[in-house]
Amino acid sequence: MSFRLRFTEEALEDLKRLYTFTAENDPASAENAFARIAKAWEILEEFPFSCRRAECPDPFLRELVIPFGSAGYVALFEIEADEVVTVLAVRHQREDDYH
Repeated sequence: MSFRLRFTEEALEDLKRLYTFTAENDPASAENAFARIAKAWEILEEFPFSCRRAECPDPFLRELVIPFGSAGYVALFEIEADEVVTVLAVRHQREDDYH
């Protein structure tokens, strides 16, 4: 079964913010990081239930850890009933929480 992937406006803003921050210091690293993030979406399309549960009682709210360098990124997403995965937010692993 394949899931359709969609993004909230907040998640898209997070991606823009993270890219801009990284590109200001190292444009090549920003490109590499976002190539890794784009590849990670494939996991959500095929195996979203393999990702860790978010720290809440909702079993359909999960997190995808995306390794990159010495840290990486974390995407918060929801698995919906009609074979849709919605990315709600994305943050760097060194950030305190989602924005």
